[in-house]
Amino acid sequence: MENPPGSGGFSCLPPPPPHSIAAMIGDITWTTPGQSSADSLPIGNGDIAANVWTEPNGDILLYIAKNDAWDHLGRLVKIGRLRLSLKPGLLTGSTKFEQKLSLEDASVIISSDSVAVRLWVDAHWPRLNIEVSSIQPCEVRASLDPWRTAPRAISQAESQRAMGLDGGPVAEIAQPDTVVRKEKTHVIWYQRNASSIWALTLDQQGLGECKAGARDPLLHRTFGACLTGSGFRKKGETTLVSAEKSTAASLAVHVHTAQTGTIDEWLTDLRAAAESASAPAPADAWRDHLQWWADFWNRSCIQVEARAPDWGHAGMISQQSNWQRYLVACCSRGLFPVKFNGGLFTADWGLKEEPFDADYRRWGGGYWWQNTRLPYWAALASGDYEMLRPLFRMYREQLPLAEHRTQVWFGHGGAFLPETQYFWGTYLPSNYGWDRTGKASKDVANRYIGRLYIGGLELVALMFETYAHTGDTTLLQNDLLPIARAVLKFYALHYTNDSSGRLRIAPAQSMETWWEAENPLPDVAGLHYLLPLLLALSPDLLTAADLGAWRSLMARLPRLPLMVTDGETHMLPAEKHEPVPSNSENAELYGVFPFKLYGLGRPDLATGRATFTRRMFPDTGGWRQDALHAALLGLTEPAAFFVTKNYNDGNTPPARFKGFWGPNYDWVPDFDHGSITQLALQHMLVQSVNDKILLFPAWPSARWNVKFKLHLPRQTIIEGELKDEQLVSLRVTPEERSRDVINLLGQDKRSLNGPAPSR
Repeated sequence: MENPPGSGGFSCLPPPPPHSIAAMIGDITWTTPGQSSADSLPIGNGDIAANVWTEPNGDILLYIAKNDAWDHLGRLVKIGRLRLSLKPGLLTGSTKFEQKLSLEDASVIISSDSVAVRLWVDAHWPRLNIEVSSIQPCEVRASLDPWRTAPRAISQAESQRAMGLDGGPVAEIAQPDTVVRKEKTHVIWYQRNASSIWALTLDQQGLGECKAGARDPLLHRTFGACLTGSGFRKKGETTLVSAEKSTAASLAVHVHTAQTGTIDEWLTDLRAAAESASAPAPADAWRDHLQWWADFWNRSCIQVEARAPDWGHAGMISQQSNWQRYLVACCSRGLFPVKFNGGLFTADWGLKEEPFDADYRRWGGGYWWQNTRLPYWAALASGDYEMLRPLFRMYREQLPLAEHRTQVWFGHGGAFLPETQYFWGTYLPSNYGWDRTGKASKDVANRYIGRLYIGGLELVALMFETYAHTGDTTLLQNDLLPIARAVLKFYALHYTNDSSGRLRIAPAQSMETWWEAENPLPDVAGLHYLLPLLLALSPDLLTAADLGAWRSLMARLPRLPLMVTDGETHMLPAEKHEPVPSNSENAELYGVFPFKLYGLGRPDLATGRATFTRRMFPDTGGWRQDALHAALLGLTEPAAFFVTKNYNDGNTPPARFKGFWGPNYDWVPDFDHGSITQLALQHMLVQSVNDKILLFPAWPSARWNVKFKLHLPRQTIIEGELKDEQLVSLRVTPEERSRDVINLLGQDKRSLNGPAPSR
């Protein structure tokens, strides 16, 4: 059999398929073993993922993670660690070594002169596959490699940085794994939550009534795995060894999470899954797996090519673009949204100030809206709509709690969504504040987020943009409209009118930066942006109550906070705010993104550009959004500079794989850093404004050629190639949308914009 590329000179594994449209820019091949999990490569199917690495002795190790493996403290932790050993060893007598990440089929192949091992997580089944092929018969040994062997008190430093329970009465004890004894043919291990912080968070925040009739989402949640292999025998309780030396062997790790009444029920379900007769044969599973990833990669791509020597910047942009999309896909098809602070790929990064284990992540197990949202905005142009479902599901399921909280805390209807929260919807207790002396239920102690309600408006905007792309009426009726009704009702009832009859949004804050604000720009811009979109929906989709409530709120909206300086009109963070900022967000630019009031093709581009020029905190990296704002404003050179800097910066992560960005402000990998850069790159190529398709609105055509395929509203796909400042090819689907394309190459973009609106 012919060896696949990068197989290290030997393989009898089935070859991967021909390269797809993405050309697999981003495959990684290393020719030396690693030292630790900081030298790992990622694989995953969206629900289950693994860090794969080698040690100097040739052993292969894996950290396995699952999207819903929440422990009793509300932390998303690892399923476990496996060790694979060969005898003779992988490196014994070998002159070659390769460890390759193949993006095409989401696999890692580790090979030497005579042995190849392929690892992949089935795109359709909850199992990780390990396939070994060898020229000479060898012994294969697979073992659970536990590090959680006894209860461990989480240190104060680790607890404070992980955030959530620090400073409170909860004993923060990380629990050990349990290995099932006397299994004849399998290695099975698990953690089962014997306690839970869920009830405590509700009681602490004055929401104890919600416990009645509700199910604790942590208690008795059990997560673990079953290691199996045909032709393998047990050796001890934690190891499988091939019964005979062979030139081919395969193992599977079946991963399972569920809340069951007893552990026996969970074990029965896991064993049934591992032994299921309905599971496809390995060859069929591999074929279906290849098809899923082929469809994924053919759905979208951005391939940048430099027109002159550029120190590899364009190549790295293409690589990072593929890596970012791949990492999100590996983490985003389970029940819960991707964790911005590491996703499913946390590891032992060995940072001097944070030398904690692979279960650790800065900011802990909570979801921060401002960070969580960014991968999902980027998923739209890639056409990765299924990956948005876990995000929408989580917030839709929280809505009853959010409405009850609003009623209990403020005495009126509607709902707000906390900036920081656990997946069931309560604030993290340390953010809410353990010491309630002199505080009402509504008083959130952490002033960075105390009155930060903008997440609800932006969630509706993201849902609306998804609906515009897909036309999915189920999304509209089941998720978008219920949340929009509740969020807009909150704004209508929570704030009173000023003397002119307009809504006065105060007391309030403008992002985390301005804690004492009146009419903060993000909230005002969000209302100005969303209400016209919602009111423009077909009347048969809305109720009379919707129309009446939203028209009434529209009539009360405050004006956008604007100022004229040196003859230029620009947005302000708020109509009023304190003189000294407490953080470094450019809240005034929320009128460019996510609430697209100012930008190319929209009224008064000059105001948006002046705001960008005068922003208080010019910077990039991590969650900072200068790259995206520049792209939306048609500022080609700043956008190209920031994208290049983000994807080529000297901010060297502790990981050997440079797609694992971070830690920046969050953790490793930092999903915000890659997502905001991906968003900017997409908007440099194509923007959709009022049903017009703006082509190359901020693309440096004199510097970069590009091939691309992107998705737009109205179920539109646009793909093309720009070479030497000439549009070599362009295809728009459906074809009638071609008439909406405006090619901006060499055009004066300012001519697209009309006069300023009255707000």
